[in-house]
Amino acid sequence: MGRHHNRTGFTLIELLTVIAILAILAGLLFPVFMTARGKAREITCVSNLRQIGLAIRMYAQDYDELYPWAVDPTDKYTPEIWFSYPEFQAQIPFMPMIHETLQSYIRSRELFRCPADTGYDVEDFNGIALDARPTSFEKFGTSYNYRTEIAFRHLGEAGIDRPSEINLMFDAAGRWHGGLVFDQMRYNVLHADGHTKNLSRLQVMELWDNPL
Repeated sequence: MGRHHNRTGFTLIELLTVIAILAILAGLLFPVFMTARGKAREITCVSNLRQIGLAIRMYAQDYDELYPWAVDPTDKYTPEIWFSYPEFQAQIPFMPMIHETLQSYIRSRELFRCPADTGYDVEDFNGIALDARPTSFEKFGTSYNYRTEIAFRHLGEAGIDRPSEINLMFDAAGRWHGGLVFDQMRYNVLHADGHTKNLSRLQVMELWDNPL
């Protein structure tokens, strides 16, 4: 009378096959999850900037329709970026930070935190070193920079020819929503007319070139 053996587990080959299939599926799904997560952060960031834009409008109503007279971390901690404009540079020590200026017009200081903010070591648009770690928000209180020339010139929307083509506030670093290479960087931008948009590095540089 022969013995009957019941199989109670996987063979080594079967186990390795299952692991290989799971690894392939993980490899396929991980980029999808990361893309979805990145998109969610982008949407939150754009929403933050849109609400900051509303706060700027309320500020303008209280201050003769002018944009905030304030600076961002790059102006405050690397004022040498304005060495060619000594009349602007001279104002910096007396100007508050943009997020502090708008504090009474927003519900929460968290509006100035981009969920994709991982900090930076070098300023994106001038190449000057600045320690913004672990995040720009944690270090300075804001993830966003300001086109401070607008403040130096004491401008409001009525004083700008094409406010829809002027970058008012924007992500401090383009790799938060894009890649490390310049061509892959993307920025969420609040325009001077209040609308927000996610733009490529090239598109943001074109906004910088638009005169005030």
